[in-house]
Parts: sequence; structure tokens; C-alpha cells
Amino acid sequence: MTPEPSAPRPPRPPSAPQPRQTVRTVDYHTAGEPFRIVDTTDPGFPAALPGDTVAERCATAIGPGGSGTAPRPGELDDVRRLLVQEPRGHAGMYGGFVVPPDDDGAHFGVLFWHKDGYSTACGHGTMALGAWAVDSGRVPAPDQGDVEVRIDVPSGRVTATVHRDGGRTTGVTFRNVPARVTARKVPVATTLGLAEADLAHAGACYASVRARDLGLDVTRASLPDLVRAGREVRAALATHPGTWHPGGPLLSGVYGVILHEELPDTPFDPHQRNATVFADGQVDRSPCGSGTSARLALLAQDGRLGPGEDLLHESVVGTVFTGRAVPDADPGPGAGPAGAGDGLVTEVTGTAYRTGEHTFTLDPYDALGPGFLL
Repeated sequence: MTPEPSAPRPPRPPSAPQPRQTVRTVDYHTAGEPFRIVDTTDPGFPAALPGDTVAERCATAIGPGGSGTAPRPGELDDVRRLLVQEPRGHAGMYGGFVVPPDDDGAHFGVLFWHKDGYSTACGHGTMALGAWAVDSGRVPAPDQGDVEVRIDVPSGRVTATVHRDGGRTTGVTFRNVPARVTARKVPVATTLGLAEADLAHAGACYASVRARDLGLDVTRASLPDLVRAGREVRAALATHPGTWHPGGPLLSGVYGVILHEELPDTPFDPHQRNATVFADGQVDRSPCGSGTSARLALLAQDGRLGPGEDLLHESVVGTVFTGRAVPDADPGPGAGPAGAGDGLVTEVTGTAYRTGEHTFTLDPYDALGPGFLL
């Protein structure tokens, strides 16, 4: 009788203690989506990342394999895994490493990360970073009025305008790199049926699909099917030329799939709800900031969004962003990579709130190390 195989044993802790790893974070949420902020410029941060620009640092973090998920002990990705994986994080966690900016025109730079690696854009994270920069005093702000926080991200330079009232941050408006529509009505076959996808680049490439084309509505009850559809659409469009960005491979490929539905319009403006499925099946709890930019570009091309009109954009949990086109805006220096071409400048407004400050540690005797994901 053949014995049953035994369960794999966890790795044996080191026989001699290694230095205890400590990472400090400040956490926010923007419209329900978490954002964990790690300032790598603080003395004693346990990792270094070479590169002269934020885009170069992002490419280094991702590495030659393209995912940024391969273990590299002692380097930045170990810190990402420590913070995003259980028991310190969760599969829906999102965050950013604050790094030096490309030049003196920005206050700082950031590398966005999630459970599967790194991303080139993050609107909700940009809003959280704007609030953090002002709330922490890193960027001086008035008690009453607005202040701009300029941030270099892998896709270019973005701005978070922080709104203040009575000494309190009341909201943030995110101005993105220009958004460009690159393909319309691309047929996509899924196990839920045939759909048409519209592609737009807004710091990252997003595919928009009408949820009803797949027999779905955008509700919490439909999330398993929405995630399944998002994964299948992303895989089906992997080689479509509309996903390619002239800035190169870093900005190319479908990052998120926006499954959206129409809601009754406000008296003057369109009203939609969406579930954005990004990376490998991660669901944005917010209406997705850079994804909202992509939706605005498509609506403007369709003639559904005119000057002075807003998109009221809801998430699957009921939180709201308002987005608008800024057709006469100057993208400004550093707004996008060379060769990106003209596009629609957009703004997205929402709220961001601090949820905690944390000191995470990795005990050298902890057999789970940086953690796990289920």
C-alpha cells in the first residue's frame, strides 16, 4: 500500500537571528479603495531602487520577467510582498512607494503596486497621495482654498489639487496624463458570450465592455462573474494592436477591464456604474481614477460629454467620482512619454481619508516570511 504524500513543510527559520525588517506606512482609502503609502526617502528604508526617473525605477522593479513578482530577497519587491500579502495585507490591497521626482517640477514621484506587481498609473492613489502630502505638511497648504501637488508617475506627470475648508482636506481633484482612444468595438469572445470592447490609454490601457452584453449587472452579487469576464477580456486582447502604446512596453498591454452599465442621467450629465477588474482579477472598490479618464475619452468621442459636463461615475460599492474633460488644457512638461501624441486632458474629483499609520515588522524566525495570498 502506497503511503499518502505528506503535506509540505514550511521553511525552517534561520538558526541565527537576522536583522528584523521594519517598514512604516500611512494608509488612506479613496472612495473605498485602499492605498498604503511607503516613503522610501525616509532614512533606514530597507531597500534601494536604481534609476534616474520614476519610469526607469518602475521598469527596474518589474524586472526582466515583466511581472515584478519574482522573489528577490533584500530588494524592493520583498517589501511590496510583505505589505500586500496576508497576514499584513490582503489580495485587494494597493499602495505606492514614494521616490524622488524626475526633476524639480514635481514634489515627489511614486511607484504604484498591487498584489501582482506594479502599475503605471493610479488615479485613486494619486488622490490619496495629494491628501497625504498636505495632511502631513510635506506640501504646505492654506486652511482655506486649493493647493496643487505635482507627482511624477511611470506614465508621466500628474497633479492632485487638494481642496481645503476650515483647515481640513475636503476633496482632491486628479488631473491625469492625456487620454487617447485607440480602438472601438473590438469583438471579444468570452465564456459568458460575445462582447465588444473599446480601448483607451489613460496612463494605462483600459478595455471598456458593457456589462449587459454579457448578461451581467454591476452589483456585488455579480462580482464572481464580473471578475471572470474581466480576466477573459484581458487575455483575449493581449496581442491587439490597440493595446500598444508609443511610449513602449512599460505602458502597453491591457491593465484593467471596465465593465460598465448606464444609470439614469442626471439633469445634464451622464451617469454610469462600473466594476474595474485589473491585474489578475483584482477589483477596484472605487470607480477607478485613471479608468474614469479612459471612460471620459470614450464618452467625449461619442459626443455624450460636452464642455462643462461631468460624468457621475459610481463604483460597485456605491462610492462616486465626478469626471470631466478639460479640452483647452495644456498637458504641460512631463505630462506623458515622448511620442504619446495628443489626447484629452481629464480631471477626476473624489475624497480620500486616512485610515491608519502602521509599523510592520518581519520577525526573522517567522516561517511564513513575507506572507501568502489566498
